[in-house]
Amino acid sequence: MRSGADNDDTLVTEVCWHYYVNELTQAEVAKVMGLTRLRVNQAIGRAKALGMVRVEIASPFLPRVELQDKLQGELNIGKALVVPANRGTYDYHVPAGAALASYLLSCLESKSWRKVGVSWGMTLASAIERLPRQARPDLDIVSLIGGTTAGAAFNAFGIASGFAEKLGASYSLLAAPIYLPAEVDRDAFLSLAAFTTHLTKCRELEAALLVAGDLSRRSFMISSGLPRDVSAKNLASAGAVGDVLGRFLDKDGAIIDHPLNDRTVGIDLDVLASIPEKILAAAGPHKVKIIRAAARRGLVDVLITDDLTAELLTKGRE
Repeated sequence: MRSGADNDDTLVTEVCWHYYVNELTQAEVAKVMGLTRLRVNQAIGRAKALGMVRVEIASPFLPRVELQDKLQGELNIGKALVVPANRGTYDYHVPAGAALASYLLSCLESKSWRKVGVSWGMTLASAIERLPRQARPDLDIVSLIGGTTAGAAFNAFGIASGFAEKLGASYSLLAAPIYLPAEVDRDAFLSLAAFTTHLTKCRELEAALLVAGDLSRRSFMISSGLPRDVSAKNLASAGAVGDVLGRFLDKDGAIIDHPLNDRTVGIDLDVLASIPEKILAAAGPHKVKIIRAAARRGLVDVLITDDLTAELLTKGRE
């Protein structure tokens, strides 16, 4: 039997090593070290009280392997990351944003990304808030869509500059409105040198960070982004269930037959589909249809969502 008081840090450290690292039971630790089980229990308690032992969750998304696998099969996508939602005070931006921030950092560490495209929205703004400051001068953050004068913190301009500021990166803006006036020739407008250079850069992206919007007022595109001559009701009548980068899709992922899609300033969806890693961060029951549509369009390689949304997505096809 060992002698010495329980406040012997050497003894406490050795107990914790066997218990937490070697994964022995308290009884096994007691036998190995010649202590009573009470002494072992007291040592572990003291270690916790002193902060010698801390439990850390390295990822904001806890493993939900079965649900993630089912979601990947349901949507025919490469990867799904499911974060737990607080169903009492449900917020569909914050958990998905936190998970996106964590996933982005892991990708920047493990992959040689030099150009990353970004959309806009509150989920991406939430991700920016949770990013630690980095120094990545070789990284370029590229906006994929025009912007608005409203919602500066989470519109395309604010999102691109926000990611760049946190990551210590450069950024490139598509300095144009989301939608051109009906009388403006889109092809002629985008043929200007500044836009051709930017859109060429969009073809060189290794990854894109995307969101999806539905047709309700919860969508910033619907509440503040549409031209005055277009309404959500009008888009729904044409078969739309929501948008990705300002282009409205039907439930099967096809671009709806509506003049608005010909006025959109941003990366073409066929070009978007060719980007190697398309990461869609989207959650909320109201986004189920547009998430499915985006996946069917081939715009999702990685889906980051919450468990409430994942359960709805895996209940069956619409």
